[in-house]
Amino acid sequence: MNLKLKSTTAVAMALGLLSGPAFADMEAARAFLDSEIGDMSTLSRADQEAEMQFFVDAAEPFAGMEIKVVSETIDTHSYESQVLAPAFTAITGIQVTHDLIGEGDVVEKLQTQMQSGENIYDAYVNDSDLIGTHWRYQQARSLTDWMEGTGADVTSPTLDLDDFIGIQFTTAPDGDLYQLPDQQFANLYWFRYDWFNDEKNKADFKEAYGYDLGVPVNWSAYEDIAEFFTGRDLSHLGVEGEVFGNMDYGKKDPSLGWRYTDAWMSMAGMGSEGEPNGLPVDEWGIRVNENSQPVGACVARGGAANSPAAVYAVTKAIEWLDKYAPPAAAGMTFSEAGPIPAQGQIAQQMFMYTTFVPPLVASETVMNEDGTPKWRLAPSPHGVYWTEGTKVGYQDVGSWTILKSTPDERAKAAWLYAQFVTSKTVDVKKSHVGLTFIRESTIQHDSFTERADKLGGLVEFYRSPARVAWSPTGTNVPDYPKLAQLWWQNIGDAMSGAKTPQGALDQLCEDMESVLSRLERAGIQGDIGPKLNEERDPQEWLSEPGSPKAKLENEDEEPETVSYDELIKSWQ
Repeated sequence: MNLKLKSTTAVAMALGLLSGPAFADMEAARAFLDSEIGDMSTLSRADQEAEMQFFVDAAEPFAGMEIKVVSETIDTHSYESQVLAPAFTAITGIQVTHDLIGEGDVVEKLQTQMQSGENIYDAYVNDSDLIGTHWRYQQARSLTDWMEGTGADVTSPTLDLDDFIGIQFTTAPDGDLYQLPDQQFANLYWFRYDWFNDEKNKADFKEAYGYDLGVPVNWSAYEDIAEFFTGRDLSHLGVEGEVFGNMDYGKKDPSLGWRYTDAWMSMAGMGSEGEPNGLPVDEWGIRVNENSQPVGACVARGGAANSPAAVYAVTKAIEWLDKYAPPAAAGMTFSEAGPIPAQGQIAQQMFMYTTFVPPLVASETVMNEDGTPKWRLAPSPHGVYWTEGTKVGYQDVGSWTILKSTPDERAKAAWLYAQFVTSKTVDVKKSHVGLTFIRESTIQHDSFTERADKLGGLVEFYRSPARVAWSPTGTNVPDYPKLAQLWWQNIGDAMSGAKTPQGALDQLCEDMESVLSRLERAGIQGDIGPKLNEERDPQEWLSEPGSPKAKLENEDEEPETVSYDELIKSWQ
């Protein structure tokens, strides 16, 4: 099974792109299926060809058109840009440029197009975290309306929306689908299974802490384990160099914001109970009323962004980064920190974005000779303010989004490309490259059953009912681009020590309410836009049930761990 991303040149040669004009017909499609897909598909070869025939026929009016689409830079999108885009061009005659840029830059380009009306890109792979933004501003096309109306003639009969596992996250409260999932990855707890099962480590931990070394259920246990492994001599396991009990990042950068909004605060227990997101208070600390109108972010208006649980969440992250992570981690970004566990010096990570599983699998340092991993994935532990039913983890759902400012003909061509790179024909192969599952049929494919023991619990997680409890940002957030930038700027002040966690969060919630207030005054989001509560004594809110929650006298709960092998049975 060849799972490596083929070079653009190799694929181009297979499609005949380097030896003459591209044939926008089934000859190019068959060459692509032969060279790239083979039996790595949920469809039979006959059904693959039938699906490709749709793209050939539907694209005929757009042959020669040049379109531009954009996504963040992860393995899945590199594969699309370098392999699938040239194939699509050869098969359809539509010249597609698939740009790869930073996630923050994707949001900035999207925001600029929304504000200016200028068609910068014909389609965006844009996180479903913006579903509340798209629903309220109505600048993204409703794909429900699109597929039934203007885009009906370019909508594949084999699209099969029911097969997508993230559709609920890209559907707004009005019932319309606004985005088509292209890739999904969760935040899960990652740890060195081999180190945790070493008899000497187990005995020493039990002697020092009085309970068994295992997967931490809560943050108290995570902290003990971090302390235990940091600086520990593991030469008896052949590990050379300094070992650390935690990995994280802290650079004042846009990625620092999503480090916290990607469910860190709800894992601490800041928000309300509710799935897929807390209601009335979500993991951003934003409260909504019964009409889904944001009414506040600070405790004084019923929000939780500066509540005791939020302060606890930020304080713990800073403390663990300082005490238990490599010194360089404080100056790293998301993309810089992600591959570090693959180097072999990290014992555990509170949440591992599973988009970084491919570099782990490629690392001889953290893989056994038989191809099985020395590490495992498990549910992330939760903080002392967490209660059953509160959001337990984050799932990124990067999704195709087409704005109304994109002309119809260009939107049609882009929609064909979006369907091509998510089609049943290509999705199994794409998923083996990026490990970012979007289709149920792909997850259940025999090739992933064969590969499951090499992926440390990832396949078991995605085959389990547990996956729905890991969710993206929900609809409480009315303007993701404007609000997200406030997070990394203010949290950055806490990370650097320029402000205390309380001071930074007070400023954050004040800044968020300033944005909410401007949106309310402008009235641009109509009757689903913000409608701020009057301020009250924060103690009144803190004394009421639910979120925001009053400060606990003791934030150090009894540590609890569980055996991984017992835990994984709940996923099977």
